[in-house]
Amino acid sequence: MEIKAADVAKLRKMTGAGLMDCKKALVEAEGDFSKAKDIIREKGKLIANKRADRDAAEGIMVSQIIGNKGYILCLACETDFVAKNESFEENTNNFLKIAIENDSADLKALLATDVKGQTVQEMATALSGTIGEKIEIPFYARVEAPMIGSYIHMNKKLGTLVGFSCEIDKDVAHDVAMQATAMAPIAIDKCDVPAEVLAKELEIGMQQAREEGKPEAILEKIGNGKVNKFIKENTLMNQALVKNNKMTVAEFIHNENADVKINAYERYSLND
Repeated sequence: MEIKAADVAKLRKMTGAGLMDCKKALVEAEGDFSKAKDIIREKGKLIANKRADRDAAEGIMVSQIIGNKGYILCLACETDFVAKNESFEENTNNFLKIAIENDSADLKALLATDVKGQTVQEMATALSGTIGEKIEIPFYARVEAPMIGSYIHMNKKLGTLVGFSCEIDKDVAHDVAMQATAMAPIAIDKCDVPAEVLAKELEIGMQQAREEGKPEAILEKIGNGKVNKFIKENTLMNQALVKNNKMTVAEFIHNENADVKINAYERYSLND
């Protein structure tokens, strides 16, 4: 039977699949849109299952701030060639748009979001069928705060959202987000680091000192020094500012506003 270009375009809009895949599905389904959607969906599942053990270590990140909410998302694939394709970036932005329109709270909520009878998870699986690679959304987060800083690295493989307790200069917020992207702190401040992590660092510090022949009486003091160094290097507020290592991030933002706090932080990297 003859398949009209308008029908192919309609199915593509419904599924996000490629034009040729849509045409083939409509031919096989004899023009039945519901059956054609199922064909595309099953093809995506088949390819996704075959490539389930592949490493989706390429991709891109996108973010957007709307009012007091920030959204950040990563769409991952297997090869850099696919990641640099214009249509892949369009798909990534489309998933972010869906997240924003539904104000998705987290990744689980986003993947379960229904879009015209198809979940976001199913849409990502369908893309595997279209592209021929493992496609997944490994990361999505939403931050809500009076002020939000955002930074996506130029390679689009890592990015950060940072939420502040009050309005501050946009350049300051941007610099802090860039700092977090580059230096990968594990927490905002010391109080946010899990107790077991600090205990482990203390144990490691004491053991190193013991192996160096230090007296038992001072091992805990040396271990605490190691913990303090760990906190300075791995918590955002206590890190030395990349742009000026003579001050900490806390000092940098307090020069702008003495009362400001960082109350939210989300970072993801495809390279980690």
